[in-house]
Amino acid sequence: MTERGNEMLQRATREKLEKFNKIRGKEVNPGEFWDLVVLTAVDEDQRVSYELQIKDKLGRKELPLGVPYHVFADPPGCKIGNGGSTLYSLQHLEKMYGKALFSSRVILIHAGGFSQRLPSASALGKIFTALPCGEPLYQMLELKLALYVDFPVHMKPGLLVTCADDIELYSIPEGQSIKFNRSGFMALAHPSSLTIGTGHGVFVLDSGENSGISEMVYTSCQQFLHKPSVDKMHKTGAVRSRQDNCESVSDAEFVYTDSTYYMDYSTSMTLLNVLKEVEPLTCEVDAYGDFLQALGPGATVAYTNNSANVTTKESSLVDIRQKIFNRLKGTPLNVILLNNSKFYHIGTTEEYLFHLTEDPSLREELGLLPIAFSVCDCKDPGSPVACVMHSVLHPSAVVSPGSVVEFSRLGADVTVGEKSIVSGCWVDAGLSVPCQTFMHSLSVDLNGSVGFVTVAFSIKDNLKLSVASPAEASSLKYFGASLVECAERWGLSLESLRFSGDKSACSLWIACIFPVCPDLRSSVSTSLQMVLALRGNSTVPTLKDLRLVSLQEALQNKNLEEMLRFRRGLYEDITKEK
Repeated sequence: MTERGNEMLQRATREKLEKFNKIRGKEVNPGEFWDLVVLTAVDEDQRVSYELQIKDKLGRKELPLGVPYHVFADPPGCKIGNGGSTLYSLQHLEKMYGKALFSSRVILIHAGGFSQRLPSASALGKIFTALPCGEPLYQMLELKLALYVDFPVHMKPGLLVTCADDIELYSIPEGQSIKFNRSGFMALAHPSSLTIGTGHGVFVLDSGENSGISEMVYTSCQQFLHKPSVDKMHKTGAVRSRQDNCESVSDAEFVYTDSTYYMDYSTSMTLLNVLKEVEPLTCEVDAYGDFLQALGPGATVAYTNNSANVTTKESSLVDIRQKIFNRLKGTPLNVILLNNSKFYHIGTTEEYLFHLTEDPSLREELGLLPIAFSVCDCKDPGSPVACVMHSVLHPSAVVSPGSVVEFSRLGADVTVGEKSIVSGCWVDAGLSVPCQTFMHSLSVDLNGSVGFVTVAFSIKDNLKLSVASPAEASSLKYFGASLVECAERWGLSLESLRFSGDKSACSLWIACIFPVCPDLRSSVSTSLQMVLALRGNSTVPTLKDLRLVSLQEALQNKNLEEMLRFRRGLYEDITKEK
């Protein structure tokens, strides 16, 4: 991006944040903000978690007031995808509001899922991922609402669909506004490299569209491609040649990729009728691939048989896709080309660390701080920075560059090595967290009593990698060692090494290797000793009297109130100090 483009982007982002800050904690007037804010959750447990956190936020006046905030859980059973969540959310809204819904401007944020690639967001949700900006501290929910703060005023009644773990920054010509005022679907489109296009949705624009002549261009779309190959992008005419005033890309060739979209209520009800026809939903539906590929004059039914991007192929998938295609066929897809825009994804530990500690662009655009809403004497080391959020650190504690500490207490002489994440922990005096280590503490309810589990992983560990049975556990690597080696280092028998959940797909996510301790501090120190033992630096206290659980088990039995109580205690201490 050019220097001019960066300046425009920074200025536009600052203006949005300032506008949102003016309505945080205040009653909003009708038409000034969203009529309804909706989050989706993967199950009832996650729904309760989200509602508790929203209640806390409203009590602390961190969100605009006077607006209904709803959380809708996916129904129990099979995974239904964000498309299924969209359909069930519409069903809930129709039942709750009836015809009044058709005059409402609704933002729907897909926040369900277990965040296996960023486990610190697993218990309390990726939409509540902390960001080092704002006073009080922003989380992804506030940032999403801030970046879209101008949308409701210029939007016809309808539904804006977005996701919880991405950030879209953009600037538009002075005096203009993004207007969602056309029938059917309207989608934001961002100039991206062809490599990025292979992992996102790509828009095939009308031929001859001079797409780079302005910061913002309204146009129609011939066809939508879902995670296409480079060859397909070329064959369908999706690839564009760079214009000098297309600020976001430096490549000679680029494509326009998707992020957030709007649909009017006529279209929403068309989709809702599909759900009523097939309910209950028994397969994974994608709110982008399965809805948008049905749109535009170039759409064909061929995609309904493609299962390349589906987690589990269910027998009903093709039938439901074809029903969606037949109902939506002929519906227009209009796109708003944001030629000076950036798209950031913060869904993995590596992305989280990079964007919060190393990436100078996002830091400047959002005004990210090295220390945000914390009691901390750490000095800014330059780049990469150490990022500390909503935490209380002893003056002698040291957080190394490239690391993130959030919602934690660090005692005297504690050190955190480079490129590590410490989340929700109470680290006792003198302890050291090794480099490239992820640590996250959870409260759990097991057999009627409260316990504490601190999960620890290497930043490089792959929690999704699975083997077919426990007998193959030696091929799963934990801090570079096989689970068999880990058991030996920890003084455990191979028979005691177990997995929770589905034994046909054994992974670190379901490996029962984390001790349940009676208090938070001993939980952290015990897990740290286990990690250090793998490096030959420590002996492990006896584990035979402690119950070992997996991250999956800990999440299934999490005690939300206890975790939020710890955060509230930090909040009170930080507020007093300030």
